[in-house]
Amino acid sequence: MRVWLPSALLFAWLTGAVLAPVLPLAPNDVQLPNVLAGPSPGAWFGHDELGRPLLDRVVAGARTSLLVAVSVICISIFVGTLVGMISGWLGGFWDHVIVRVIDVFLAFPGILLAIALAGILGPGIENVVFALAAVGWVGFARLARAQTLSVKHREHVTAAIAMGSGTGRILVWHVLPLIAAPLIVEATFGIAGIIVAEAGLSFLGLGVQPPDASWGSVIREGTRYMLVAPHLVLIPSTALMLVVLSVNVLGDAFRDFLDVRSGENP
Repeated sequence: MRVWLPSALLFAWLTGAVLAPVLPLAPNDVQLPNVLAGPSPGAWFGHDELGRPLLDRVVAGARTSLLVAVSVICISIFVGTLVGMISGWLGGFWDHVIVRVIDVFLAFPGILLAIALAGILGPGIENVVFALAAVGWVGFARLARAQTLSVKHREHVTAAIAMGSGTGRILVWHVLPLIAAPLIVEATFGIAGIIVAEAGLSFLGLGVQPPDASWGSVIREGTRYMLVAPHLVLIPSTALMLVVLSVNVLGDAFRDFLDVRSGENP
């Protein structure tokens, strides 16, 4: 599968998000003469209802989505992997308790639970990160537990136990390297879900607050002018779709690369 196009799109997203603070952007610059102006050579994406340059706000929204995605995925993979490895390694009563906790979280749709948490905590990027991380760790915990159960009886793990290695050392040096690959693949798909969830929360007014930009808030503001200025919705929606699609395509490619049963690897 050719991945050059998704890679180029993700590179553009990452570059714009990382360099946003040093680029000559003015996402909050109100220009009343340019209210609802369409794309033009001087403003490729046009202007919004306050005359602010839409290109600048889309780039600022890219930074918001990257910050939230990286923060949530780091917290989720750390907490989920730790809980899942401990559950799978200990087994017995503690494994049963942790599995029941995971089942409780899985009983609720993740996005609805995130909306409820964000609504209780109030709007703001920090609360969005907490709300999404509070539901995002469950998938990593379940995967880490299953992988730990499959590798904890292997010969090198048994040898490490016989040599008197501590539980922490065994999990970090002998179990984690074997289960890291599926967790990384899960993280790539998790990033796409987090980007969509952050945009959804911001669209509902529970995420980034004005005047800061998020793809979800930019889309929400543009829905009131769909008939007279459709570019306010189409452009940020397209950016969101392309980034999420690119992440999923690259995640599929990475999964196929790691899957020795696919027959593509020697």
